[in-house]
Amino acid sequence: MKKLVFILLLFVFTGTLLAEDGSQLWLRLSGGKNADVSCNLNNATTEIAIKELKEHWYGNTPVQLVFSKAKELTRLGEGSFVIRRSSGSDPVRIEASTKQGLLYGAYHLLRLQQMGQAEGEMDVVETPRYQLRVLNHWDNLDRSVERGYAGKSLWEWESLPGKISPRYEAYARANASIGINGTVVNNVNASPQILSASYLEKVKVLADIFRPYGIKTYLSINFSTPAELGGLSTSDPTDKAVQRWWKDKVKEIYQLIPDFGGFLVKANSEGLPGPQDFGRTHADGANMLADALKPYKGIVMWRAFVYNPGDEDRANQAYQEFMPFDGQFRDNVIIQVKNGPVDFQPREPFSPLFGAMKKTPVMAEFQITQEYLGFSNHMAYLAPMWKECLDSDTYQQGKGSTVAKVTDGSIYNQKITAIAGVTNIGTDINWCGHHLAQANWYAFGRLAWNYKLTSEAIAREWINQTFGSTTNNPTNTAGSFSSFRDALTEMLLESREAVVEYMMPLGLHHLFAWGHHYGPEPWCDIPGARPDWMPSYYHKADSKGIGFDRSSTGSNAAAQYHSPLSEEFGNLSTCPENLILWFHHVPWDYKMKNGKTLWEELCYTYDRGVQKARSFQKIWDQQEKTIDTERFLEIQNKLKIQMRDAVWWKDACLLYFQEFSGMPIPVDIERPVHNLDVMKKFRLDIGNHENALEKDLFMK
Repeated sequence: MKKLVFILLLFVFTGTLLAEDGSQLWLRLSGGKNADVSCNLNNATTEIAIKELKEHWYGNTPVQLVFSKAKELTRLGEGSFVIRRSSGSDPVRIEASTKQGLLYGAYHLLRLQQMGQAEGEMDVVETPRYQLRVLNHWDNLDRSVERGYAGKSLWEWESLPGKISPRYEAYARANASIGINGTVVNNVNASPQILSASYLEKVKVLADIFRPYGIKTYLSINFSTPAELGGLSTSDPTDKAVQRWWKDKVKEIYQLIPDFGGFLVKANSEGLPGPQDFGRTHADGANMLADALKPYKGIVMWRAFVYNPGDEDRANQAYQEFMPFDGQFRDNVIIQVKNGPVDFQPREPFSPLFGAMKKTPVMAEFQITQEYLGFSNHMAYLAPMWKECLDSDTYQQGKGSTVAKVTDGSIYNQKITAIAGVTNIGTDINWCGHHLAQANWYAFGRLAWNYKLTSEAIAREWINQTFGSTTNNPTNTAGSFSSFRDALTEMLLESREAVVEYMMPLGLHHLFAWGHHYGPEPWCDIPGARPDWMPSYYHKADSKGIGFDRSSTGSNAAAQYHSPLSEEFGNLSTCPENLILWFHHVPWDYKMKNGKTLWEELCYTYDRGVQKARSFQKIWDQQEKTIDTERFLEIQNKLKIQMRDAVWWKDACLLYFQEFSGMPIPVDIERPVHNLDVMKKFRLDIGNHENALEKDLFMK
């Protein structure tokens, strides 16, 4: 009791203790003045918009929320809004043709306020680039989270439907503030039990909470559910009993959740069941589900992440499996494609399926959780990575046919446009495990709304709202906060490239340790394991050189891209050097454009990544007096781990590849701390990362 009173007194006198643990995300909104807010539409969604503005708008003018079916507004599309004010003394008008648009407009006005851009005349028109902006949770029913590094699943299945966590609504609020309008609450490696009557009652509770925030609920399904849950003898999509089972199940779902969004499906991938188990195609499976959902306007998001063991290059397989069925899917099916052709690597070329499928809607799947980028220990701001994909030119309809444009409906007349992000959210108090990883959740939402935003603009928005400014943090002067924001922006913008450089530069990929995808293990060789789960499958290092030959002399993956990319990628002399080892097996003494040999460039790039990681720590240490102590120390500790990991990656990879190159590490590069034999013996304790790393490797 005494401890509780002490905490409450600290909060009263400092006003910051409970606000600085990261739990408020980017919604550390200023306290308003009980603003004058009016609205001509009364429902649960507009009530939220009114409440947010009343509590957080501190402007001196009223705010008017205006629902209107005026042509200008209806032409803009679902979720769009305008914000207008003729002068600083006039009311602010937020107009939209949907209730969701009014809510998004309210959050956008508060965002502008936090950025110091809500004064004077205003004329803002906002339209989302994608109709569906969806989070994918890889949460299991036992509350474990596959590739999750921020605690357990938010969904307390064992307590639902009776007990409701306040975090459910906080989650919905955070998503609505950045325009996310859909969530898949369970893992793509789905348990059939998610469609049982008892679990659907639990899902209904979540859907009811999300609905006022404009968020539809979706479910991942296991393709064999009719047999495993329904007791049928088969799950063959052409079987009449199976089709009837799915139609009955979909009807049951919509009776509970009238605005249910539909299904996400991972089928015939990594051992999961699918239509191919019955001699059927992806189109057969997707269309059977689409037919069941069609009467309710539900959709099927069918994942293209499929690969099987064999001689075929893993990077080729999704294209080979899906291109023959272009145009054969129902119009409420959309193919969900990972940004790259392999698996969320720190750098990949974009998937060749983007743009190549002209008659079937295709959506990008990005990974917000940092499965291959240092978990929640490394700072890796991913907006530059996603923009690299979205801005890539596919040339499918001539120059300017970017991934963004071939997926947003502006080039192909797609009935459905969508984008998905695999979340990094868990029960940790700061939601994401690393305070700076919150920026990726925020950035995904903002890019899903408008992919034309720059990575820098999004970073500055997030920093202003997350760490405050002189307007809502009186302990900071405007000058000191500006300096802090500039410093953190610089760190964020350089962070993803730094991770690429100290992990897998020049197009290297999948050099990770067995099982957990964290540390380096380019030498990994597990007896009996599939070759395409081994690093050597990808790096192909030998005495002659390194890299995967995907040119015409190798797997010919380059040919899956439209001209002129197929020729550019397939030619060693024209291939972009940051992807050269993705597409080519390159001799160690090959001369790069800067005159260095490939081996020298590899060494210097690894070292550059380490030096960047060190610079992040130095820059951050200078911010100690600028922000709250709690977040400063927690981020400082993460940056220490990242710096040590960067050294670990550099030393392990260079010492290992040196065995093949036979060349010396340049003398002006920092010497490895340990020899290769020591590096090979080290095994990371994921549950106690920092202590294990210091004890077993760096403190010997």
